[in-house]
Amino acid sequence: MKVIIDAYGGDNAPLEILKGTALAVKEYGVEAVLCGDEAELRELCAGSAISLDGVSFAQAPLSMPVEADPTEIRGSYADSSLAVGMRLLADGGGDAFVTAGSTGAAVVGASLIVKRLKGIKRAALGSVIPNTDSFYMLLDIGANAECRPEMLQQFGIMGSIYMEKVMGVKQPRVGLINIGAEETKGLDLHIESGKLLRRAPINFIGNVEARDLPLGGCDVAVADGFVGNIVLKLTEGMGKLMNMELKKILLRNTATKLAAAMVKGGVMDLRARMDYTEYGGAPLLGIAKPVIKAHGSSNANALKNAVRQAKLVCDNDIIGIIRDSLAELSKEGE
Repeated sequence: MKVIIDAYGGDNAPLEILKGTALAVKEYGVEAVLCGDEAELRELCAGSAISLDGVSFAQAPLSMPVEADPTEIRGSYADSSLAVGMRLLADGGGDAFVTAGSTGAAVVGASLIVKRLKGIKRAALGSVIPNTDSFYMLLDIGANAECRPEMLQQFGIMGSIYMEKVMGVKQPRVGLINIGAEETKGLDLHIESGKLLRRAPINFIGNVEARDLPLGGCDVAVADGFVGNIVLKLTEGMGKLMNMELKKILLRNTATKLAAAMVKGGVMDLRARMDYTEYGGAPLLGIAKPVIKAHGSSNANALKNAVRQAKLVCDNDIIGIIRDSLAELSKEGE
């Protein structure tokens, strides 16, 4: 399996990307294609003793800044590492693509260059988030600020497939984020989306409120990108707040420090579960080939796990299953 990697994407590129690539090649046995300036990347690898076994290069002299207009991925930044990687994926030069670069550019590039699956209205970014039970997938987390009901229905189907085939959740419970559990609650978007989700070939459990998400209320939480992004950012902020407050409490005095020593194992386990680097990144579901958007601040471990995600998507033929499920749903609607 060959995974294409954007060497210049992310806050810690290219060094952490190079380190993560080497780890992924060694641990998962994949081949990697690094998109970037080959001479510069080889020099960095030599200076940091990073192995290039199983690694090849696709020349891309530019990086695409996060503040750049995403549509310029086919204009001023057509030679960027992000654009070159997308074209390489579209042309069959690899099986999947991983980037920690601009989310907007990744969505636009994937949609315009790699293309969406037939029948998909919009691609959706899905993020796996820990909860009291284990984790759940939230989608869309920002690719589509405005949505139509049929788009949310497709998000639910794609999220359900991903959670079952990649994350190993049997019959994942799909919920629609809303302001109440009743079917009549919410805007027209939510009422009509609920009707469509009930007809979809998934385990739809109805509306879920945001407070239920961290408590294991569902396995797949469906929302438009505006609401989903707010939920994601609030969750990240609350996680940081709880970590800071817990640290203050445990280090307040000698007694609490002794208590901290006694519960250290549990605290470390909790931190590990809350560590985004272990989840790798957000799959861009609905695209004709696997695209994984890693966190912008990804370190080597996060990049390695994003490659693991890409491999799982390929190994489990997630794209093909989504394509077949949507085709079947389309037939039923005829």
